[in-house]
Amino acid sequence: MNDVRPVSLERIDNKDKALEFIEKAVKEIQDEVGNNKVLLALSGGVDSSVCAALLIKAIGKNLICVHVNHGLLRKDESKQVIDTFKNELNANLIYIDAQDRFLDKLKGVKEPETKRKIIGKEFIDVFAEEARKLDGIKYLGQGTIYPDILESKGIKAHHNVGGLPEDLNFSLIEPIKYLYKDEVRQIGLALGLPYKMVYRQPFPGPGLGVRCVGAITKERLEIVRETDAILRDEFEKNGLDKVFWQYFTIVPDYKSVGIKDNKRTEEYFVVIRAIDSVDATSASTPEIPHAILTKIRDRMLKEVNGINRVLVDISPKPPATIEWE
Repeated sequence: MNDVRPVSLERIDNKDKALEFIEKAVKEIQDEVGNNKVLLALSGGVDSSVCAALLIKAIGKNLICVHVNHGLLRKDESKQVIDTFKNELNANLIYIDAQDRFLDKLKGVKEPETKRKIIGKEFIDVFAEEARKLDGIKYLGQGTIYPDILESKGIKAHHNVGGLPEDLNFSLIEPIKYLYKDEVRQIGLALGLPYKMVYRQPFPGPGLGVRCVGAITKERLEIVRETDAILRDEFEKNGLDKVFWQYFTIVPDYKSVGIKDNKRTEEYFVVIRAIDSVDATSASTPEIPHAILTKIRDRMLKEVNGINRVLVDISPKPPATIEWE
């Protein structure tokens, strides 16, 4: 993959520049794809959504969106993706429930890069299997953006960056791969996507797999899902969703001593990560008001089984990264 952003590509910081990019990108996609079909992984995140909308504008129903539920999604996320894209946007959407398949492959795997590679390989395999059921698939579309490429150079692997296995006959098409996150949002708005969708929080390709630190288990995945839902609910209720660019919870594979019902417990702890950023290449950690933080803590400890502590990560990027794995 050519990983150098073209010098001729101006910063896309307004609607006019976004429309110019869309016009050029649509023509390039049409020239390359022709009447062939494109298979796209549609997670429902900002990048894949904007990529899908751009491809739909260029090739319409020749784009086949595949939403894979790998068991590593946020609470009710698959339902939201189906409601938005299939029911509202009338996308050509295929839903695949592969939860058991992914979790079986990940069982007992602790090393972060190994987890990412397993998830990436399974995605490719799922798409290959689906493509064999369809006629005319020539391309695999991906919502790779520029920070993905930069971070893949010696920091961490992204499941949507890199070449396909040799036994696949897909060509890769990545129409937004030279854009930063803020530019992707500009393109999404110019394409007419809903504001709430365009400003949806960034979500890593491996999903909650990188927030369930260590070997992934269904128990800790459920803790991550439920605490994440509480955090997002309280941030939205208190207007903090306009202050923070991204916020989520992490549950490491480690238990701490606690007390419940006058008895000693050994349960997991939850880490809150809330950052502000523009393009994900750097990040700061604005202060969460103590009263709101206390409410979040109390809800998590009361409503979620299996935890006895709530911590807050206030490390900026750099030296930390946004995700823990």
